[in-house]
Amino acid sequence: MNIEEQRNRLSSVLLVEDPTDGLWELCDSGDADLVIPELPALRLEQDPVHKHKDVLAHTIKVTSKTRADLTLRLAALFHDIGKPATRRFGNDGVTFRHHEAVGAKITRSRLRKLEFEKEIVDNVTELVRLSGRFKGYADGWSDAAVRRYCRDAGPLLGLLNELVRSDCTTKNKHKEAKLQADIDELEHRIVDLAHQERLAAERPQLDGNAIMERYGISGGPEVGKALKFLLILKRTEGTLSVDEIESRLDTWWAENIGTP
Repeated sequence: MNIEEQRNRLSSVLLVEDPTDGLWELCDSGDADLVIPELPALRLEQDPVHKHKDVLAHTIKVTSKTRADLTLRLAALFHDIGKPATRRFGNDGVTFRHHEAVGAKITRSRLRKLEFEKEIVDNVTELVRLSGRFKGYADGWSDAAVRRYCRDAGPLLGLLNELVRSDCTTKNKHKEAKLQADIDELEHRIVDLAHQERLAAERPQLDGNAIMERYGISGGPEVGKALKFLLILKRTEGTLSVDEIESRLDTWWAENIGTP
């Protein structure tokens, strides 16, 4: 197969409703050794002491749980691709430290060789790099940590959360429910923080100095009340002309504070 045929072969397997059989066939037939040799390499040899889940079987399950979006499916397929290179045995058992960073490099290299579009290469690589970020959420994230997660994901935030949801293949129903509940909570916090930031970023069209100069005062609660009125006006009617704002403010001031 030439490069185009390899890319099309992989894409056709990934874009069916359930790619499970196609992915196993890709590996068992030997085609994966040509198209994406890192995939069959996930069949890590198990030993009787240091046990861990079958990474290839896990990867295929995760990929099959995602919706048929090429970027998302590729990210699922590659999300643990760095594990063979990072597997270490120690007193704490088997570890795969920094496998996401290593996997991101492998992902970029392989997708480039398959000549996928640059946007797909960049997005899939970034999703693989970020795929483990959610793991510490259950230990407690501050609002700053949630904002950092959102900032790092950028426009890929939705796809990243979908990938995280799919990256749970445990048969333990309690663990599954807990993970999904944690992601639900994170997404609610993201929405709430975004709303708070929008409100904090709102500013009336005239500031306190303009109000004090217009009415010849040096400060006081009247300025705060006027700013509150202007902010409500902006929220309800949007951005108005300066003349209209000043006219509406004069009317409000006369009715609530005194004659300007």
